[in-house]
Amino acid sequence: MEEKRRREKIPRQKMPEQDPKERIRNFLEVPLGYPPDVAKLEAERCLQCKKPPCIEGCPVEVDIPGFIKLIREGDFLSAAKKIKEKNALPAICGRVCPQEVQCESKCVLGKKDEPVAIGRLERFAADWERERGEVSIPEIKEKTGKKVAVVGSGPAGLTVAADLTVLGHDVTIFEALHKPGGVLVYGIPEFRLPKSIVEAEIKYLQALGVKIEVNSVIGKIRSVDELLNEYDAVFLGLGAGLPLFLNIPGENLCGIYSANEYLTRSNLMKAYLFPEYDTPISKGKRVAVIGAGNVAMDAARTAIRLGAEEVHIVYRRGKDEMPARKEEILHAEEEGIIFDLLTNPVRFIGDERGWVKEIECIRMELGEPDASGRRRPIPVKGSEFRMPFDLVIVALGTAANPLLTQTTPGLVLNERGYIVADPETGKTKKEKVWAGGDIVTGAATVILAMGAGRKAARSIDEYLRTGKW
Repeated sequence: MEEKRRREKIPRQKMPEQDPKERIRNFLEVPLGYPPDVAKLEAERCLQCKKPPCIEGCPVEVDIPGFIKLIREGDFLSAAKKIKEKNALPAICGRVCPQEVQCESKCVLGKKDEPVAIGRLERFAADWERERGEVSIPEIKEKTGKKVAVVGSGPAGLTVAADLTVLGHDVTIFEALHKPGGVLVYGIPEFRLPKSIVEAEIKYLQALGVKIEVNSVIGKIRSVDELLNEYDAVFLGLGAGLPLFLNIPGENLCGIYSANEYLTRSNLMKAYLFPEYDTPISKGKRVAVIGAGNVAMDAARTAIRLGAEEVHIVYRRGKDEMPARKEEILHAEEEGIIFDLLTNPVRFIGDERGWVKEIECIRMELGEPDASGRRRPIPVKGSEFRMPFDLVIVALGTAANPLLTQTTPGLVLNERGYIVADPETGKTKKEKVWAGGDIVTGAATVILAMGAGRKAARSIDEYLRTGKW
């Protein structure tokens, strides 16, 4: 009991970060990671519960107390191995997963104080292993002779591929873009997820034996049915990459981007590395980002680093309703991003050359909660006003790209165009085809997509071994 009280008195350890004044002038990672002594001290806080509720909050079922105990003992490499028993992408998850609403939300310490910093400790162990070049390959089961095609190399596809390869199956990933990683490489900025880390995690999968074919747009160069002629099973993890817009007057003016295009130009196409990469991108002096999710924060923080004098988040609800992680909102505030809340665009106004120059907005007030559980925004009659902007980034979320689904007979889609699949197995209505991640759920988190990939991998393995659909 005394030991438990001692641990409970240890405060949650802060992670060192770049100073906001410095980091807005570079694209280097903002959080700097725990030093070993701080990681061990944070690990001391874990109560090592007999029935750990934190594992219930992890979509990929990592043995959280197990790896934290190893960090506390100073056995950092074993901690990384323990995580990788369940999670093939720990350095990524430790950086971008919303632990505060998943594993950490279940932490017993969090009932009275701050929960154990599970995500930061996961990142620490993964970084320790990678930086020392001591990444170990798990034992691969005897080859089954079965072949699996995975469409998409985002978090769901990478997880399916890793799990099935370890189970002895031959896996090939087909990626539409010229680099694997999906949203991890085109959507998340360098300052939040360095691409060298994504590349290292993908090299780990290749070391397991996963094959990756880039520039392969399934639904265009080959159909799913053609893949089924060659492979024993197909997993569809193509994400939800079709950007949504406001559908208001003036949205076709020059200087208005979808967040998808803006971040793809900056991240995947390396516009942030100008002049080494001369990727065309409008930088803007006064920038408006429409929306308040993590993607909106990424776009706003990218714009300030590309040289904007002023960047605004324009959001129709209040701060409490923002879907972005609290950490991302805090970082944006620290970096000088301006929040125009309870504000909704109604039209874009351009100059004589066809470039956006103003947004006409209307004030909003909050009414009763809607289907999302957030209070519904209601326009305030007669409250229209204008704000000058020379660059607008629309970050309202994404929908399912119909290219693959329209060329695949037998798939069943819901009313929003997403693939209908069993939430526990990933099985679609088309025999020998599974699906998971954003193409099933709509835009969600990295770890939820990975959880769907893990469930699908189990189901695919069972099918390949028994032949039972």
